[in-house]
Amino acid sequence: MGLDIANTDFTDDNFHRFGDKLRSNLKALGILLARPDFGEGDLSFGAELELYIVDANGRPLHVNQEIIAQLKDPQLTLELNRYNLEYNFKPSLLKDRCFTLTQIEALAAIDKINTCAKQWAGSVVPIGILPTLEQSDTGYHAMTPLPRFKALTQALTHIRGGPFTIAIEGEEKLQLAMDDVTLEGANTSFQVHLRVPPREYADFYNSVQLVTPLVVAMAANSPTLFGHRLWQETRIPLFKQSIDCRPNDSLHPVPARVNFGNNWLRDGAFELFAEAALLYRPILPVCNDEDPVAVAQSGGTPQLHELRLHQGSIWLWNRPVYDPTHGGHLRVELRAFPAGPSIVDMLANAALAIGLAKLMQPTIKQLLPAIPFAYCIANFYRAAQKGMAAELFWPSLNQSQPEYHAVPEILERLLPQIPEQLLGMGFIEEDIRPLLEVLQERLQTRQTGAQWQLNKLIELRKDLHKREALTVMFQEYQKNSAANIPVARWQ
Repeated sequence: MGLDIANTDFTDDNFHRFGDKLRSNLKALGILLARPDFGEGDLSFGAELELYIVDANGRPLHVNQEIIAQLKDPQLTLELNRYNLEYNFKPSLLKDRCFTLTQIEALAAIDKINTCAKQWAGSVVPIGILPTLEQSDTGYHAMTPLPRFKALTQALTHIRGGPFTIAIEGEEKLQLAMDDVTLEGANTSFQVHLRVPPREYADFYNSVQLVTPLVVAMAANSPTLFGHRLWQETRIPLFKQSIDCRPNDSLHPVPARVNFGNNWLRDGAFELFAEAALLYRPILPVCNDEDPVAVAQSGGTPQLHELRLHQGSIWLWNRPVYDPTHGGHLRVELRAFPAGPSIVDMLANAALAIGLAKLMQPTIKQLLPAIPFAYCIANFYRAAQKGMAAELFWPSLNQSQPEYHAVPEILERLLPQIPEQLLGMGFIEEDIRPLLEVLQERLQTRQTGAQWQLNKLIELRKDLHKREALTVMFQEYQKNSAANIPVARWQ
């Protein structure tokens, strides 16, 4: 998704050619998916972690390019704002203890980055939204000067035709207007990639969609923005609103570029790629010279450059991924979960999402008539707003009318069934057992990262002004996170 570009000025001819290439990409993808053995193989796990760079006072530190230049690590990439970085983990097979390998790699990577950042008195931390962030930390001066980010910003702003409106109402209200999209960079996430066989894609993807609200509630870690107490997972509305380029002067039929989806998947992954190519206006029309149909018809694996680039400008919370390496395969990218609080918490969230989806997969076709897709979308936003206190519509094959259940009630019933599902997929017992214990402890204490932050702020505000309280709270958060302590155990 991080494919870079060199040009930022495009002509009508560029867009026309890009549209033609998108359609040929789709045709080539159809040829690939018709191959009986395409995408088959051992399941693999991968992840991306977005990080804030902060100074000794917990304030954003604009040195991402300097760190990249010194470390020269191909797994480390730039993000939209100068105080963010992204680390891309090496994918590993489930049977190779993927969670343990990822945890070891994450701790080593953070240590390496922190060692480099010390020369600027800086460090990195995984947290959904930095509590000490101020509105003055956004704007063009904060944007990483790369052609890709410049082109994205120009295109989205041009389509919008006016300021981007932020309106989020939680315990407090926040309303503001932005002339650029850099507020999107306030959101950092832990993105999970799971290889999925094409023949199972529709059922597994629908299952992921169904269970994502449960995991968002358990993973919540973004309760404030600019000092305002908003949603338990404020990233969800903020990301959507900060780059919502639909014109605000008319009813526009096209869905937002950040969304949870438009319907349950019917047949397979092709529907999602086709929807992206045919429904959303291209904004980065950069083409290569490959003839993808010819490559596919000759038995090869095309790059599908245009389709992959276009997918990177449409931010589904659960996004389909085509990867041309090693003969090509499909993945689901789970993008709704925040960075932090600790590495072990994030991996536990990943295990929960994958295990729940696999648990629901065998009966998903029978369950879908019992939950219209609009109900699933409502679940998603309700979970982001209320966290563990949310009540969600949960389908059952035995229900005679809509039934809402508290998130803990649903999870207490489902969590004991997850180990069997993960083991059946190929995960190793000693790899998943510690993560399941983390989940069980969090479920018992009801302490998510978001709830810990809010509780700590209430305690600190007895003696400190808001800004001081936010700083002290964050410093304690950073200490606990660096020690890789599960958030359920934080005092």
